[in-house]
Amino acid sequence: MYFLSTRGNNEKITASQAIIKGLSSDKGLYVPSSFKDLSSELKKLVDLDYKELAYVILKEFLTDYSEKELRYCIESAYDEKFDTEKIAPISKVGENYVLELYHGPTCAFKDMALTIMPYLLKTAIKKNNLQEEVVILTATSGDTGKAALEGFSDVDKIKIVVFFPENGVSSIQKLQMKTTKGKNTCVVGINGNFDDAQTGVKNIFSDKEFNNDLRQKGYILSSANSINIGRLTPQVVYYFYSYLQLVKENEITLGEKINFVVPTGNFGNILACYYAKQMGLPVNKFICASNDNNVLYDFFKTGVYDKNRDLILTTSPSMDILISSNLERLLFEISDRDSKKVNKLINDLNTKGVYKIDENMKANLSSFYGEYALEDTVDKTIKDVFDKYKYLIDTHTAVAYSCYEKYIKETNDSSKTVIVSTASPYKFSKDVLSSLSDVDSNLDDFDIINKLSDLSHTQIPGPIKELKSLEIKHNTTCEKDELKSEILKFLGK
Repeated sequence: MYFLSTRGNNEKITASQAIIKGLSSDKGLYVPSSFKDLSSELKKLVDLDYKELAYVILKEFLTDYSEKELRYCIESAYDEKFDTEKIAPISKVGENYVLELYHGPTCAFKDMALTIMPYLLKTAIKKNNLQEEVVILTATSGDTGKAALEGFSDVDKIKIVVFFPENGVSSIQKLQMKTTKGKNTCVVGINGNFDDAQTGVKNIFSDKEFNNDLRQKGYILSSANSINIGRLTPQVVYYFYSYLQLVKENEITLGEKINFVVPTGNFGNILACYYAKQMGLPVNKFICASNDNNVLYDFFKTGVYDKNRDLILTTSPSMDILISSNLERLLFEISDRDSKKVNKLINDLNTKGVYKIDENMKANLSSFYGEYALEDTVDKTIKDVFDKYKYLIDTHTAVAYSCYEKYIKETNDSSKTVIVSTASPYKFSKDVLSSLSDVDSNLDDFDIINKLSDLSHTQIPGPIKELKSLEIKHNTTCEKDELKSEILKFLGK
């Protein structure tokens, strides 16, 4: 297995090299050279625990890691940092299934990959005899930032800089990032939105002069965003695991096709599901759930991707995105890996803010279904699900749940369906609580959290409960064109 760029610069590199680099030198994203078909092996995988299954899946992608190295990374990641041995348990809610991906140290699905990625990167640095220090550069819409900071805190030979939209994340997300410990961590709020942060970070990766300057000072840049293949491939595991759990519990038969509903922003999570299908997982439909920022809904309906619209700040901030970076990897696959087509589309996006795929590419999207949920529907869904099932969901999961309800009405599809739950309701406690009852404006964040716990009879996750006693370590803000100077300031150069 080797990795190549979506933009076709003929570079073929190993998994460990791709994890170190993050982004290809032609600004493309690394994709695997092929996908191993595991469909004939599914029966043997049913009884594996999460760690054993992770090894089976990841060894097909990370072929230059030895068994010892890969097992070390997996064992180090999926341990008592998670509050359940299952790592990614499924709850049955009515006739549907909810895949809970928020049982890790930062209570969001990003933990599923960002607990293992530091070990993958540390191993890659050693394998490739890298002399420079690696600087992880990350833009976050809320969850990636804290999960990356937590994972990379005080890891030898690695520093991490996280940029987030100062007014575009929840108060708990912000507090999680600002209280991060670790001498190698830097957190900066930018006066702009997530797309500004992501574009700024991408521009830094492609700035040859700045990168050469850093290399002379002993640093190279890498990424913890899902543009990094080391972030994306571990996410494939939980789609296989959820399917196999349903088989094991006799909820579905082996080989039966199911749907996955994924709340989607940067497109990495749903792309990992697509990769799972490429590897033989029996998936019927990928239901791509958007909030008011429904650029992906329009794309799946029309074949036109148009970012020329205002970004709307919602109660599901991790989805407040107009430029879905990982969609480029899907474009590569649905164009039959035609990098010339991909280059033209991305160039159109960069110059005009819009592109249109051809009929052949559109036909290759038949497994995808786009839907979106507006704010008042999200609010109502949280209450309806709790009243009916006494099951508490966060705002992003409510987007997915609502989109699935609309999908059923439109299609009458009776396939069993997994709704992917990406965050603990306690990360968005004010919005969740206000969906269930009136919220006194005098309550602070922790009063709200306690009230939500009392009302719902659910436990406050440990990592959120401890926030109250943590000291603020990071209080820097900057303009969206000042990212480079903040990096240099942090590095002391």
